[in-house]
Amino acid sequence: MTQPRKKTGRPLSFDRDAALHAAMLTFWRHGYESTSVADLTAAMGITPPSLYAAFGDKKRLFRETVALYLSGEPPEATIAAAPSARAAAERLLTASAEGVTGDNTPTGCLLATSALSCSTAAADVQAEIATIRQGIEAALRARIQTDVDRGTLPSETDADALAGHMMAMTQGLSTLARDGASREKLLRVAAQAMKTWPD
Repeated sequence: MTQPRKKTGRPLSFDRDAALHAAMLTFWRHGYESTSVADLTAAMGITPPSLYAAFGDKKRLFRETVALYLSGEPPEATIAAAPSARAAAERLLTASAEGVTGDNTPTGCLLATSALSCSTAAADVQAEIATIRQGIEAALRARIQTDVDRGTLPSETDADALAGHMMAMTQGLSTLARDGASREKLLRVAAQAMKTWPD
């Protein structure tokens, strides 16, 4: 007897990558909870059944958009590749100033604005975003501590506070961008922040 053929799913009738990119921009613009499935399907050019078939649900779709957002050079890699903690912090601030003022993307940072305020139903999403930000901060803190241990930063440098300050600045740049600040201004703000770096 021959084995019955397994049914295969119907092929997608749309460009999944393009739809995912459109979803990312929608979440980026409106935030996780403020973005409805109707908003997403309108932006993605698909029907709700297609969204659920391709991405599972809104929460899983959001997680995929975050992965897409972070698919360039991860901040942790930028930190690791920098010749010093100071250079790492400067690159993070510069990249933030440029990233939150993109010509073809919403202003602000997806990680900084998409899940700042969430109900208990989305607490897990908020926690996941916080974990990502905390991972970046931990990488910068470790890089700063390495320079302290090597003697290239003063021994009294508070690595935890300094890393937290730089992370606060990157999120502040996102807020300024949302309020209409230009890239040129944000780069000046970033340069000003670096003047607080310990000699």
